[in-house]
Amino acid sequence: MHATVSPSTVSSHNNAHSASHVSHADIGSGNEYLAFKLGEEEYGIDILKVQEIRGYENVTRIANAPEFIKGVINLRGIIVPIVDMRIKFNLGEPSYDQFTVVIILSIAGRVMGMVVDSVSDVTTLQPDQIRPAPQMGSALNTDYLVGLGTVEERMLILLDIERLMSSAEMGLLQQA
Repeated sequence: MHATVSPSTVSSHNNAHSASHVSHADIGSGNEYLAFKLGEEEYGIDILKVQEIRGYENVTRIANAPEFIKGVINLRGIIVPIVDMRIKFNLGEPSYDQFTVVIILSIAGRVMGMVVDSVSDVTTLQPDQIRPAPQMGSALNTDYLVGLGTVEERMLILLDIERLMSSAEMGLLQQA
């Protein structure tokens, strides 16, 4: 399963405004999020950071890499580091099945992948559907949370995937 997702394709169905004055902020006045599952929870990331979605395949392990970095894959000549988000978020032992996918991201000019249990859909959230992340003190690091998105009975934990993947803790990008 390989699906290429481009921001122009994803947002082209939102032509509510005339072409003469459409800006990114104008499109439907909501933001689109790719929803995915890790364990029992559903998460969302900005669709504009997603390059493509691929089925999980074995990776080449890198010696001395942190446990959450599964290894690398060769994606059309580009060596792509792969992060297992279930391990990163301490959500138990990961299992890999036919639903497991790798979301290929484009973050700060680098291509990287993240392993998730499954992808649900692309959801548009209006600003009034997003609540701020709760302050949990030192019990939980909320630096990488945008907030909580609600769609009917669903709740999406919205991640700032660029901030998470570019953090010093991840070690995937050079720090300025």
